[in-house]
Amino acid sequence: MNRKTLLLTALTAIAMATCSIVISGCTKEGPAGKDGANGADGMDGTASCITCHAPDGIELAATQYELSKHSYGEEAFSLAGNTGCGACHLSEAFKYVCLNNVPATFSLNTSTNRYANDYVVPASVAYGEITCSTCHSSIHATYGSGDLALTTVAPVSMNMWGGAKTINIAADGGRSNLCIKCHQPRPLTKSTDGNVLDYDALTSSPGAIFFDPDGSGNVLRPAYRTHVHYGSVGAVYAGTGGVEFPGIAYTNSVHTSIASCQDCHMSPMQGKAGGHTFFAKGNFNGCNADGCHTGASASSDLLWTTPRANVKAALDALAAALQINGVDILNRNPDAVSNLWAANTTNKYDGYLNIYDPVNNPNGPTYNTNGVFQNPAPSNTWTQAQKDYNLTLPKITLTNAQMGALINFQLCLRDYSLGIHNYKYTMALLQNSLTALGSKGV
Repeated sequence: MNRKTLLLTALTAIAMATCSIVISGCTKEGPAGKDGANGADGMDGTASCITCHAPDGIELAATQYELSKHSYGEEAFSLAGNTGCGACHLSEAFKYVCLNNVPATFSLNTSTNRYANDYVVPASVAYGEITCSTCHSSIHATYGSGDLALTTVAPVSMNMWGGAKTINIAADGGRSNLCIKCHQPRPLTKSTDGNVLDYDALTSSPGAIFFDPDGSGNVLRPAYRTHVHYGSVGAVYAGTGGVEFPGIAYTNSVHTSIASCQDCHMSPMQGKAGGHTFFAKGNFNGCNADGCHTGASASSDLLWTTPRANVKAALDALAAALQINGVDILNRNPDAVSNLWAANTTNKYDGYLNIYDPVNNPNGPTYNTNGVFQNPAPSNTWTQAQKDYNLTLPKITLTNAQMGALINFQLCLRDYSLGIHNYKYTMALLQNSLTALGSKGV
C-alpha cells in the first residue's frame, strides 16, 4: 500500500469517527441549562415556536399571502427612499409613522411661505417590502401569541383633510383602522401655497369659479392626475371625508358600525379569496357569517346586484353631468389592466381628468373621442409638436360644484365596491353632487 493510499485511508477513518461522534452527540440531550428566574425550567423552544408556526397558523397565512397584491413588492422597490409615499408603500416607513404617531397635518415653512405635508418619514426608514411584520410589528418579541398583535388599531387622522377629520371604525377592537391607515384618500394641495385644499368652500359657494384658465386667482391648476389617489375605500366605508353638498342626509350602512374590513376580506378561504390574500371578490363567507346576512351571493338582488346597479347608474349620471360642451371632464380608459375600475361605469372612466398629457396619458386623445381639454401647464419635456397641439384644444373652466363633484366621483368610483362597503353614504355623495350641478338624481 503506497503512501497516497495510506493517507486517504487514514483521512477516511478520521472523518467517519468524527461523523459518528457528532451524530451520537445529536441524538442525546446535552447538559441541563440553568433554571429560570423562578427556579423552574423554561418552555421548550419547539413548544414556543409551534404557538405560531403550526401548519394551520403562520405557515398557512404565508401561503395565502403569496396571492395578495401586498406581497408583490414592486412599489417597495420603485418607491424605496421616497419619504412622502413611503408611509404606506414601505414597511419600515409604515411602522415609523405608527410608532411615532406622525400627524397628517400641514405646517407653514416661514422661510418659503409655503405649507408642507407633515405625514412624511426620514429617509433612513424609507425602505422595506410589506411583509408579516409590517402589520404584526411585535413578531418574535415574546415568542408567544401576543407577538401577533396588530401594529396599530388607533383612530386614523385623514391625510386628505390635513388632519381635520378622523376615521375610527370601532368594531372588532378597531382592527379596521390598521387597513384604513393606508387605504385612505390623499390630499389635493393648492398651487399657491402648498396647503391642503379648502373642500368646505366648494360646498358653501358651489356656483363660484374654481378655475379660470384666463384668471389670476386660481388656487389649483387642474391636470390629468388631479385626484385624491386610489385608497378612497377607508373614507367611503367610514362615511366621512367626501365633499358633502347639501341634500340627502349623510347616513351610513350598518357595515360601518358592526363590521370590520377583516370580516369580509379575511373570511375563510374560497378559491383564491379570503384569509391573508385580503381579496373578497367572489367570496361571500364573511357576508353569510353568523349575525350577518343569509344567502348572500353574486346573484342576490337585494344584497348585491341591485345596490351595485344603482351606484353604477349614479356614477354614469354624474359623469354625464361633468361635461363642458359635450367634452367629458373625466378621462375614459377602456384598458382593464391600467384601469382597475373600468367595469364600474359604462364609459369606463378611471377617475383622472380628461386633460391633455402625452407623457402620462398618451392614449387620451384616442380613448376620449369627443375631445380633450387643453393642459393649462404644459411640461417643458414635451416636444414642440405636442405643445402646438395642446394650444388647439379647448380650455377648461371649473366651478366649485364641478370640482367637488369630481372629487366625489373619484371617491365613489375607486371605492371599487359599487356601494357594498357603504351604500347609503355612497349614494348621498353622488345624488347630492348631481343636485349641486343642477342635474336630476337617478
